Amino acid sequence: MARIKEVREIPLADIEIGKAQVRLRDVAKDIDQLADSIQKVGLLEPIVVAETEKPGRFELITGQRRFLAYQELKKATILAAVLDERVDETTAKVLSVTENLVRRDLNQKDLIDVCTSLYYKYGSVRAVAEETGLPQHEISQYVKYPQLIPELRAMVDKGEVKVETALRAQKAASVKGKTDAAEAIQFAKEMAPVSGAQQKKIVEAREEKPDRPVDEIIEEAKTGGKVTQILVTLTSNVHRSLRRYSDQEGTSIDDAARMLIESGLSEKGFMEEE
Repeated sequence: MARIKEVREIPLADIEIGKAQVRLRDVAKDIDQLADSIQKVGLLEPIVVAETEKPGRFELITGQRRFLAYQELKKATILAAVLDERVDETTAKVLSVTENLVRRDLNQKDLIDVCTSLYYKYGSVRAVAEETGLPQHEISQYVKYPQLIPELRAMVDKGEVKVETALRAQKAASVKGKTDAAEAIQFAKEMAPVSGAQQKKIVEAREEKPDRPVDEIIEEAKTGGKVTQILVTLTSNVHRSLRRYSDQEGTSIDDAARMLIESGLSEKGFMEEE
């Protein structure tokens, strides 16, 4: 992996934004606010660049928004950490997404794009997780994005629903074989504001009674099939174990805990029939 060889001021005119920048959407959003912050407190962390084949020219690897803020402030130079070697597109994507995770939430579609790209390169969710630091269950959802019908992909692109919710909505609308687009959209809209556990109950209810009207299933999930949330304190070791289990199952920690509780109650004979 490339290392930083020096940190110095570099003219903005000598820096070009790399093709591998993960942030392709909402790039300029709130740039004026970031510029104001930099004007008041200065640059808290340098951008990262790599030398190009052209002498005196650099490629921006991470820090795109800081770079744009400096342009808005009409600064001549910016503090930059220079890598000791050029990086390929995949490495640049990894550096870019990892940097952005600790700064400002990325557009969901940007994360989908970079995770899918890395998944196609490495061939496994685990490898992508190791490279980016993202949880495996999130990556497993992102790489399934291409499986969504166009209508649900559009909802994800607009930020109306998460990929996980869209996948569940599509599953609920596909119990008869072919996906009903209208039902999928309805399920997605109704599932968006509820918990993952409630979403799963909706899918399960549809699978049990595929001919039941969508409205009835949704209404029961919101009323008769209410979910009670509880607060549980776990030791760090148990929490780590639960996270490993959720990653293995490709689900969230909340849903993993629910499944384990239901399984334990069922084995002990305490699970009541609804």
